[in-house]
Amino acid sequence: MLIITPTGLNRLDIEMSGRLNTEDMRIALDELVSKSENIENGRMLYDVIDFHLPSLGAIALEFSRLPAMLRLMKKFDRAAVLTDKTWLKKVSEIEGALYPGLEIKAFDRDHKEEAEAWLSR
Repeated sequence: MLIITPTGLNRLDIEMSGRLNTEDMRIALDELVSKSENIENGRMLYDVIDFHLPSLGAIALEFSRLPAMLRLMKKFDRAAVLTDKTWLKKVSEIEGALYPGLEIKAFDRDHKEEAEAWLSR
């Protein structure tokens, strides 16, 4: 499940738990595009509560929308990822290198205040 919540003019909070199937991914991507429509120099707080790899169909759908997702990510300057999985922290920060102009930093889930402070800089 993916819950996307606007929390300010240029900020989205995204909460992820469980496994995404193709339909969940379609809904999430559509919602992400819709809720990002008027964002400029945005910030994103991504809280990974319980990570499971998405289904193959969900991954294929995300790749099919890659050009649109790259355009969408240009609307954001920073993203903080809250997770307790060390490997997911590393992958998140590596992913930041793939999106020019977007800085991604990972934090332990119990360091939300630190993530919030980093986002607001």
